[in-house]
Amino acid sequence: MNSIAWMIVGCEIMFWIVIILGLVTRYVLNLNKLGIFLLALTPLIDLALLITAGIDLYHGATATVAHAIAAVYIGVSIGFGKSMVKWADERFLYYVKKDGIKPRRLYGLDYAKHYLKGFGKHVVSFLIGAGLLVLVIFLIHNSSQTQALLDVLRIWAIVLGVDFIFSISYFIWPKQRKA
Repeated sequence: MNSIAWMIVGCEIMFWIVIILGLVTRYVLNLNKLGIFLLALTPLIDLALLITAGIDLYHGATATVAHAIAAVYIGVSIGFGKSMVKWADERFLYYVKKDGIKPRRLYGLDYAKHYLKGFGKHVVSFLIGAGLLVLVIFLIHNSSQTQALLDVLRIWAIVLGVDFIFSISYFIWPKQRKA
């Protein structure tokens, strides 16, 4: 694995460490402001990843899938970040602190609407990540150096299309409770 791939792994690990520290600080240690501060640090992890990948490419590295995944990671973190933190927050509060309302499973139209909102977040993530990829491709202006970025962009566009099909399918064939 190259240094960018390790940076992505490190950022993903740091993301979850900061989330867990924020939740523990907020709910176990009852330091709400410090917990929120720790949770708010997650975008800085994304920024560090973006800067590292950008410097690597600026210094002449040929883009790899790892460079492209850095843009995908940033897009997903921005698009889904708040809802991922809310998801972790609710589960930590209920399952660890034994407080709050049990997270409920959604079915039928409620599930379809929830999944469609998730698709909307996927679109936002795609626009941000794809924008970063296109910007780098434009700035580098060397197709042999940036081919991996374009390949990942194409695959992500296909994944987005499949996600749209799934989103619509839940309105046609609603998710049912298991008997």
